[in-house]
Amino acid sequence: MRFVGPLLAVVVVCFDIPVLFMLSYSLSGTQGLTLANYGAVFSSPVFLKVIANTLRISLIATAVSAVLGYALAYWISGLQGWARNLALTAVVLPFWVSILVRTYAWIVVLGNGGLVNRLLQWSGISTEAVQFLYTDFGVIVGMANISIPLFVLPLYAAMIRIDRRYMQAAASLGASNSVIFWKVFFPISVPAFLSSILLVFILCLGFYVTPAVLGGGRVPMVANMLDTYINRIPRWGTASAVSTVLLVVTLALFAGYRRANARLGG
Repeated sequence: MRFVGPLLAVVVVCFDIPVLFMLSYSLSGTQGLTLANYGAVFSSPVFLKVIANTLRISLIATAVSAVLGYALAYWISGLQGWARNLALTAVVLPFWVSILVRTYAWIVVLGNGGLVNRLLQWSGISTEAVQFLYTDFGVIVGMANISIPLFVLPLYAAMIRIDRRYMQAAASLGASNSVIFWKVFFPISVPAFLSSILLVFILCLGFYVTPAVLGGGRVPMVANMLDTYINRIPRWGTASAVSTVLLVVTLALFAGYRRANARLGG
């Protein structure tokens, strides 16, 4: 306990107390305690639209990360020796590059004069530039690009711990490769799969740089709106109320994950 105490103190001071301050700001007004900030959030179509848009884009980016990340983690877990090390290096390599740099790199790829548009025009698929940037699509691509490595690593770590004798036993009973995957391997990996989904989705809810750069101010997200209400239009009460709503959504998702994990025996 004496070793846990200092760590607990750091968590309380650096994480819990700021959250309490945020809650106090959301309930404060000129006349003392009030729910006016929450009333402004839930009565304004603008706030509700931004929150709904954030949830929608985060859900899509998480779904893309889940599909591609699971396939990549499964493929890497089946490799051996230098091939596995090379694949893991390719997954970890993006962490060595700033998120800001990686985000701006997509402008080169998806811009009107970027690589994708040049390829589309060269192949004759499109005669003019396709607007990829400053749309939901561009933001989702950028968010998924940043999230996939975060999805792959914990899932891969869980996959390599799965006892391969289960698959061998199923094969010895005549099961096909698809049956072995869907009936044996995938159910065992579901708890780690769900935890990776939760991790990525929560991170997507708080993305700021990627929507600001690739969205160009045309794709409203909660983090960008909070920046406006904190740094440009100082309305700390409203910003705290929006943050609290997002926190409640995150806690509800975490509770749902815990319940699903308990049913799966995780």
